[in-house]
Amino acid sequence: MAYGFIKTAAAAPDIRVADTVFNASQIISCAHTAAQKCAELIVFPELCLTGYTASDLFLQSVLLSSAENQINRIVRETADLESVLIVGTPVAVGEALYNCAAVICKGQLLALVPKVNIPNYSEFYEVRHFTSGKNVDIQINYAGFENVPLSSKIIFISSETKDFSFGIEICEDLWVSESPSIGLALGGAAIICNLSCSDEVIGKSQYRRDLVKMQSGKLCCGYVYCDSGFGESTTDMVFSGHRIISENASVLAESKLFDSTIIYAEIDVERIMGERRRSNTYINSHTEIYKSISFSTKSKGTELERRISPTPFVPTGKSDLEKRCEEILSMQATGLATRLTHTGIKNAVLGLSGGLDSTLALIVCVRAFDKVGIDRKNIHTVTMPCFGTTKRTKSNAEKLAEAYGTSFEEINITSAVRQHFSDIGHNEEITDITYENSQARERTLILMDLSNKYNGLVIGTGDLSELALGWATYNGDHMSMYAVNASVPKTLVRHLTEYEAQRSEEPLKSVLMDVYNTPVSPELLPPDENGEIAQKTEDVVGPYELHDFYLYYFVRFGFSPSKIYYLARYAFKNRFSDDTIKHWLRIFIKRFFTQQFKRSCLPDGPKVGSVTLSPRSDWRMPSDASVQIWLDEAQAL
Repeated sequence: MAYGFIKTAAAAPDIRVADTVFNASQIISCAHTAAQKCAELIVFPELCLTGYTASDLFLQSVLLSSAENQINRIVRETADLESVLIVGTPVAVGEALYNCAAVICKGQLLALVPKVNIPNYSEFYEVRHFTSGKNVDIQINYAGFENVPLSSKIIFISSETKDFSFGIEICEDLWVSESPSIGLALGGAAIICNLSCSDEVIGKSQYRRDLVKMQSGKLCCGYVYCDSGFGESTTDMVFSGHRIISENASVLAESKLFDSTIIYAEIDVERIMGERRRSNTYINSHTEIYKSISFSTKSKGTELERRISPTPFVPTGKSDLEKRCEEILSMQATGLATRLTHTGIKNAVLGLSGGLDSTLALIVCVRAFDKVGIDRKNIHTVTMPCFGTTKRTKSNAEKLAEAYGTSFEEINITSAVRQHFSDIGHNEEITDITYENSQARERTLILMDLSNKYNGLVIGTGDLSELALGWATYNGDHMSMYAVNASVPKTLVRHLTEYEAQRSEEPLKSVLMDVYNTPVSPELLPPDENGEIAQKTEDVVGPYELHDFYLYYFVRFGFSPSKIYYLARYAFKNRFSDDTIKHWLRIFIKRFFTQQFKRSCLPDGPKVGSVTLSPRSDWRMPSDASVQIWLDEAQAL
């Protein structure tokens, strides 16, 4: 699969304890089914070839010999598949018996990976039968193959796909304090496969899910967990076939309990490796003690099935979104409250346009002032109408100030801007960038002067999306004394405003919802013949929903334009055409590079998410960096 996506599968076939022939048939059938779905990595449960619950039958040579023969059969009958199979089986070596994962690929038995941590508590008594493979590093003849490596310290690396590598641990290995997966991941394995046979008791499935999820997050890896299901002995235990595929603390796919359906998910190994490179505390320090074995699979290619959210900054669930909104507002307010307390300043000056960004900044100011016990009247909101101001936004600004109980004043800047036009010799009939920016800078001048008058901080209103596109007037709305929205993208600004509206009472609720529904505009050009907003930002720079998507994957993961386009086509397939996505992606890339100079001198502002463009925080970029190689790739789409 393209762009680092590896399709993985976790299969828990119905089995019969000690019937290796039947079990092998089930495994082979599942392997062919998963391969038809283009799965490149297929994980089966622990000891699934014999059944985990075979107990003292593991000491029977007939069972062990039959398992070995059936491994040979599985290798032969899956030789035509472009997949790696990982199958649980017991392996006898001299006086020792190992609980192993057999790694099979295209007619070869690549290796046998033994379980390291052998449990001997509660319902588990594996020490009765199995030996730990912790320090084992040998080669054996097995299942008709010579010199097969048997070791727990092996990393399997694709010879075709960059970054596709995996390691294996077995069941209990995950539950101990020092899991083998720690070393495997540090040694370079992008995916950890866990063959398991964990019995089901009340509450265990959620704990198991959390454990897998957090292990994938802690190790910055993909994690394929495959538990035994129907057919294991229920003499003392019940097995649910719980399977989980996780990537970097996100669950991509999860089976229902007691359901034998194969689950699939694409793990993005390119994203995993990029994330590891991004974090300098992720130290690759164990490669010298791990051997590598290469394998070859040529994926036929398939449609991407994992969900790609069109709004990566916005949680999908209602409760998650509400929790996120409350957390962000609290972080913004705490940042401002801290700045007020530190400086001893008890006043704020805010340009209130009646649009989304300034409304969010007002919400934050109110929360911050309430937090430190300063009268809301010390929030000096100012509306500064000029050529493009509409009745709707001006009215909403006044209503917001009244509803929140802040100070409010109107300063019409029309005469001042016209005087400025006269001073610089600009024709007012020419509504160009000079016409627009003169208004923005006049407003900033007034706010700065009022901050001196009231001994207050000028609160910035610009958001993350505008910073990414450079959609701000340099030394105009680009500048403030504390920028509370600096790391909040436009798609999230809307939800924060709506969240505040839903928890407010009338008349504030109605005003906030009208702001929410107002088109995004700087209102620097005259209204239309009906007095409505004529200058709509998204008509000029493109849909913010697309730009926020591009921003997230460009900055957060360093993805190439071609991969971002690939993902965007899935995320927006019912919203935007391919040509539209490509057009605005090229615009985004060009603007992002050419407008860096505005981000190189940003005012302070709180970081609230994983993407921020502050030159003192997550994004450092020279203002004169060339855009050419990124633009070339985007133009070639």
